[in-house]
Amino acid sequence: MALLSVEEALQRILDGVEPMPAESLPIAATGGRTLASALAARLTQPPFDASAMDGYAVRQADVCTLPATLTEIGQAAAGHPFTGHVGAGQAVRIFTGAAVPIGADAIVVQENVSRDGSKIVVRDGVTRSGDHVRKRGFDFQAGDTLLEAGRRIGPRELSLAAAMGHGELAVRRRPRVAVLATGDELIEPGGSLGAGQIIASNHLGVAALAEATGAESRLLGIARDTRASLDAHIAMAADADAIVTIGGASVGDHDLVEPVLEARGMALAFWKIAMRPGKPLMFGRLGQARVLGLPGNPVSAIVCARVFLVPLIRALLGQPGRDQGLKPARAAVALEANGPRAHYMRATSRIGADGIAEVTPVRSQDSSLLAPLAQADCLLVRPISAPAAAAGSAIQILPLDF
Repeated sequence: MALLSVEEALQRILDGVEPMPAESLPIAATGGRTLASALAARLTQPPFDASAMDGYAVRQADVCTLPATLTEIGQAAAGHPFTGHVGAGQAVRIFTGAAVPIGADAIVVQENVSRDGSKIVVRDGVTRSGDHVRKRGFDFQAGDTLLEAGRRIGPRELSLAAAMGHGELAVRRRPRVAVLATGDELIEPGGSLGAGQIIASNHLGVAALAEATGAESRLLGIARDTRASLDAHIAMAADADAIVTIGGASVGDHDLVEPVLEARGMALAFWKIAMRPGKPLMFGRLGQARVLGLPGNPVSAIVCARVFLVPLIRALLGQPGRDQGLKPARAAVALEANGPRAHYMRATSRIGADGIAEVTPVRSQDSSLLAPLAQADCLLVRPISAPAAAAGSAIQILPLDF
């Protein structure tokens, strides 16, 4: 049977995914969350004509000819407007952010003014109507839709939403992702190794990747290679939106993940894909949860999580785009022809003079090596049966940092 392509496997994983329900939170608690609905401004920004400089609010007609002598009649500061009217031959001392007084239509910067008591003399600078004035609505108007549904809320979005007048935001509930490591050989980080044992690390990287994408990850610990242990650990994921198992999904005598999941009611959708690293990827549905069975090799687990789990979480959050997120780049070195499986090569990149990333594979592509993976900042994607490529050839990459 032909192996599924990466693209077809991802399509099956995302088929029928609906975004998480919305919940309303205080705006200060929404950093990193995803908007459930488009956000429109509730007010106009700025709400009044505001000074962009420290100086004097004047009538442009009074400073057409320089020098011009004017009388200071008051002051305006941010939060403390001048409530009078600027008439002919008058000026108001004004500071950045203050409302421009009625009657004034320009700001003379303070460096161009000398003063003697209440008299000021404008000596330099050609002042036109509107100079150094931020007009009401210069940034946005009430009713303007400025943030779309599916937008992740970062520092810029948070500041904008607050300025738009919102104290609470409707955001998607974070998907619950349960991560389970499997294997008799595994011990928790910090433990002492016995004969034939290794430190469990994959589950931590996968859980961290899920958190970075916007999910709420839950570590289920390490299940041993027995049906009873696997079943007990999987039972702890009853309320999960996605269950991620690591290892134990191949065809060996100790690979029991798939039969234990099926005994619990999982409908297997596919197993094995045309990808390296990551051929023994498993996917199925268990009740409301989507189940991803990742390979046990460290690099395979992280790479498959980046290629498949990240788009799944983004779809559950209602974020736009249902693909891997490949980016154009250029090979910095010659690349060999590829075989019958898409190859996701660990690589490093640097931005060339033309702004295009120039990409070099790391020293080894062995799927057990974590050190080269940590050095990489992207995956260089070689399609199935891709011919040899010379240095400078156009390629595609999948960023690892986001």
